[in-house]
Formats: sequence, C-alpha cells, structure tokens
Amino acid sequence: MMQEARSAAPSRKKTIVAAGKPDGRGRVTSDPAYQHYQAAVQLLQGGKYEKALAALEKLLPEAPMELQDRCRIYITTCRRQMEKGSLSFLTPEEHYDYAISQLNTGYYEEARDQFNNILTGHPNADYAFYGLAVLEAITGRVQGCLDNLSKAIELNPKNRLQARVDNDFQNMVDDPRFTELLYPEVP
Repeated sequence: MMQEARSAAPSRKKTIVAAGKPDGRGRVTSDPAYQHYQAAVQLLQGGKYEKALAALEKLLPEAPMELQDRCRIYITTCRRQMEKGSLSFLTPEEHYDYAISQLNTGYYEEARDQFNNILTGHPNADYAFYGLAVLEAITGRVQGCLDNLSKAIELNPKNRLQARVDNDFQNMVDDPRFTELLYPEVP
C-alpha cells in the first residue's frame, strides 16, 4: 500500500534559475536583466567596484522597475567605495576637515576610521582626539568620549574651553566625570 501511494504522488522537481524573477506562481523565470543584475552584485561583493559600477550603470536604463532602486543604491555604494581609495590630503588638518564632514553627515564609522588614520601618522594630533570624543559622545559611548577628550585636553588645554561650549557634548553634561574633566578643582 505504501508503494502505491508513492507512485501515485506526482514527482516534483524544482528548477531554480540562478537569476530570474518570480512568475507569480512561485517559479523563477530566466530574464537577462536579472542575470546581469546578479552578476553585477557579485562583482560588488567581490570588491570589484569599477566593474560592478559599469555593469550597474549599463543595466539601469533597461532594468525592470523592481530593480532600478536597487541598482541606484549599489551604484552609490560602488562610487563611495571607489572614493575611499582615492582620498589624499595635503595636511592632517585637511584630513581632519574630511573626517568632520563624514561625522556631520552621519557616516560615523568612516569618520572614526579617518580620525584613527590621522592619529596613526600624527599621534599627538589633539584635534583628532577631540573629534573622536565628539563622535563617541554623539554615538553614546561615554567612556570612549571621556578617554579621548581627556587625551585631547592633555595635549592641548584649550580643548577644555572648547568642550565647555560645544553642543555636541550635550548628552554628556549630566555625567559627573565629564563635569570634573571640564571643571577640575584647582588646589
């Protein structure tokens, strides 16, 4: 009886196409646009940003509506990744300005990388420690903020005065350690 039930059931083979789109019944159909899209995404994931960018830009005008937004996002990603490698700065201060621009636009990890890059070449750059302190304050990392601000003040006491009026430290004002750092008791 079990033998009969098995033979009576239709055999189901799933055919999966590497790139395609659902046809409304859950099956995937082959479509060149989807194949090109998948190839471009694989290039992007492999770190081949120039090739991925070219493939995505070529695909964008012909892409189905459901892929166009994704293509635009990946095009932006490719461009950002390509810009990272081409950055060069004449001075550490210029590098700092770039790091601050990243911080101000919400690219916190990129800003952190840039501040740390400054410190790699210039370990006494008080302004880079100050920038890291601001970043840590904005992202809610209290101890990191205190450590970096302390180092910035140690290297340049004028940073204490700047931090007193800097609105970026607004969420730190209730921390007594922050207050002690900015207003130390004079013996």
